[in-house]
Amino acid sequence: MRILVVNAGSSSLKVSLLDGDDLVASYDDLPAEVPDVDAIGHRVVHGGTRLTGPVVINDDVEEQLRQLTDLAPLHQPKSLQGITEARRRFPDITQVGCFDTAFHASLPAAAATYALPRKWREHYGIRRYGFHGLSHAWAARRARKLAPDARRVVSCHLGAGASLAAILDGRSVDTTMGFTPLEGLVMATRSGSVDPGLLLWLQEHEALSERRLAEALEHESGLLGLSGTADMRELLDRTDGDARLALDVYLHRLRAGIGAMAAALGGIDALVFTGGVGQNAAEIRRRAAHGLGFLGVAVDEHANKKVSGDADISGNAGHARVLVVQSREDLEIAQQVRELLPVAKRP
Repeated sequence: MRILVVNAGSSSLKVSLLDGDDLVASYDDLPAEVPDVDAIGHRVVHGGTRLTGPVVINDDVEEQLRQLTDLAPLHQPKSLQGITEARRRFPDITQVGCFDTAFHASLPAAAATYALPRKWREHYGIRRYGFHGLSHAWAARRARKLAPDARRVVSCHLGAGASLAAILDGRSVDTTMGFTPLEGLVMATRSGSVDPGLLLWLQEHEALSERRLAEALEHESGLLGLSGTADMRELLDRTDGDARLALDVYLHRLRAGIGAMAAALGGIDALVFTGGVGQNAAEIRRRAAHGLGFLGVAVDEHANKKVSGDADISGNAGHARVLVVQSREDLEIAQQVRELLPVAKRP
């Protein structure tokens, strides 16, 4: 089955044509025509509480996605733009939405629920949605291939955005991002978790508007706020105090998060690194693992430095497997499309 995958980010568009697991072609924009395409799969960041798995897109589904825009104002409009244009250009091809939030729909209530007034939770649908689900799902899929006996997997998606997922038998049971992608780890320009009381204090003492506060948390914090750069490669090359502090804070939060995910699983059988930083920054993998020996995590120094593609970098001193997996959201989307279409109703 040949599938065109449309991955619309907040500032980029990736379009891939896949035949099985092989990449046939890639495009910088939605092509005017494509030969022999059986289906089109779209990455959509937010599916809310109703769209918790891949779904054939029709007018009703598109309207549901439009109503979720205020929950993902940077990403949802881009996804909708791609969907609308693809449906216009290719009206006779089945189109499927695949959601970053869907993988975390399986979170148990204890992990998904905020301790907030019932009225807020029920009226606004407030819960921990989680994100990067397509990447975590692919990491879990690959982990089952690379380490078949690993039931308890902690997936680390480390890129400009970063999140962890605790995965038991292929299902997400905890994650670090929540109602928005701001929660959790320190990221390139996002703060990650901060004391909500601090934000209230800043609003009062700095007279910050909600818009200004959101701008600072989203675009001026994280590694950039700590060191002046959001580029992990540059940070690893520097030796000044700000760079050391930024890396120390980043790794402290990362190790603490991995520990929390392992606690949700009752232990860890495999630790997976994926995403731009997770795949390419051997030093981050080494230093993260160095503080996780108590979980049975150890890295083979030589294997860690020589990673190419998917790899097992487990060290002899640990009992947990340590894996590096290329983030292939396109392949995960294509797989979800294939799994859905045999039973989907054609438009």
